[in-house]
Amino acid sequence: MISVLTVTSCSLNKLVVNKLADALTSGSGTTFTGDDDPELVGAALPFALKTYEALLEQTPENTELLLATGSAFTMYANAFVQTPADMLPGMEYARREEMLIRAKKLYLRGRSYLMRAMELRHPGFGAALEADGHLPLLEGMEQEDVPYLFWTSAAWMGAFSTNAFDIEMLMSVPTAVSLMERALELEEDYAGGMIHDFFISYYGSVPEAMGGSEEKARYHFARAVFYSEGKSASAYVALASTVSVKNQDADEFRDLLNKALAIDPDDYMENRLANTLSQRKARWLLQHLEDYFLLDSPVEE
Repeated sequence: MISVLTVTSCSLNKLVVNKLADALTSGSGTTFTGDDDPELVGAALPFALKTYEALLEQTPENTELLLATGSAFTMYANAFVQTPADMLPGMEYARREEMLIRAKKLYLRGRSYLMRAMELRHPGFGAALEADGHLPLLEGMEQEDVPYLFWTSAAWMGAFSTNAFDIEMLMSVPTAVSLMERALELEEDYAGGMIHDFFISYYGSVPEAMGGSEEKARYHFARAVFYSEGKSASAYVALASTVSVKNQDADEFRDLLNKALAIDPDDYMENRLANTLSQRKARWLLQHLEDYFLLDSPVEE
């Protein structure tokens, strides 16, 4: 009798955990993404992240929960650790380095969950990556794999972006990019053009010798604006902070950032938090324009 009760209790516990995991990963709400208070979201996310991890201890093969956990760690690392670190004044160099190290750890933590999900969906995926034989596996993936491809690549490249001098990470960049390229092939308009946002930053920031291309960055900018119907500030910030700076085109820089600031976050509720954060970055960039450009005259107030 005791053994029967134990089995029944374990089954019920697993059922409850699975139901809770399903509710958390349904993707139907905008509790976080639709908020316009970054500080509130930033303070709440750590608890949510640990909740996801606690649930994963009970359901380690729940691929949707692995996706939610990995993507949440990636978003938190980017929005609330790396970006604030990049905006610290030069005198806080030590603090900036400390935060970037933490961001890298969070990105890699997120990537590990996403890689687990990819392995469950496509057994042998990890080994194929290590042997540089993943391209045939990518060819066999379908539209349902796009969120996994996107977030795995985003976490990977996020980790690299915290330290461009990490040679091991640098050597793996083509692999990370290949995942995003496959996602683009499968669903170009995913999440309102977010894949194109990625490629604006990628092609706009890396040297030509590594595949950088202003032409490609501008192409992806146009597609990002098209798919977001001009309601996403991130595309404008991405082009301004890469191509405009590289070309030392301060006028284009100002124009793009002002267009980002002209967007009403309330017009795109699913992306309100991202727009709020992007507009915060746009204001900071405009206030620190002299850090990026050699100006002949004083910066206008």
